[in-house]
Amino acid sequence: MIATFINAAAVIVGSLIGLLIRKGIKEEYRKVVFTAAGLTSLTIGIQMALKTSHILSFALALMIGGLLGTLLDVEGGIERFGERLKQRFASKSEGAFAAGFLNASILFCAGAMAIVGSFRAGTEGNYSLIFTKSVLDGFVSIIFAGAMGIGVAFSALSILVYQGALTLLSVYIKPYVSDLMLAEITGIGGALVIMIGFGLLEIKSFKTGNFLPALIIIVVLVLVMPVLKFL
Repeated sequence: MIATFINAAAVIVGSLIGLLIRKGIKEEYRKVVFTAAGLTSLTIGIQMALKTSHILSFALALMIGGLLGTLLDVEGGIERFGERLKQRFASKSEGAFAAGFLNASILFCAGAMAIVGSFRAGTEGNYSLIFTKSVLDGFVSIIFAGAMGIGVAFSALSILVYQGALTLLSVYIKPYVSDLMLAEITGIGGALVIMIGFGLLEIKSFKTGNFLPALIIIVVLVLVMPVLKFL
């Protein structure tokens, strides 16, 4: 778990630096920061999305996951949770708290590094991948917090819960997670990060949280691929 705590701390420190940069910044410069955050998201998202090798499963997971998430109002639930965090810990003047929390949580938790790094930490005591991820997340959180505010810092909670659970359960989960599953989960995560990038660049706004069930759907589809070979 030590590596997960370091990862969460890196995001908090990076976010605090981003908030210092953001404080008092002129609107024209803030737009530059938003553009940087958007382009960073698109670049990361495209790199991740290209990991998929089963485009039909990719499309089905996004479609079914998006419909399920819309039915369950996943985004609304996350926003309400974010607002409760804001009321308890942040200034009332803080805007877009929930968006910062949601977008950063997806970005930091959706990639293969979070999964593989947690497995290595839990089963081998090898923290190197999570330490590398911590450095990357810390730098990205500077850009994101500069654009979206303190909500980004609270994504450290998502890292603690998600990576912590994977680390603790790694012995039981790892045998079922193949290279194919990692690639397809990363591909779906990339699509979600691309959605975030489009929103930050004000090209199109998506309810990204409603597509989170796609990460579960793609796991199911990968598991049934030996039977449904057309996937």
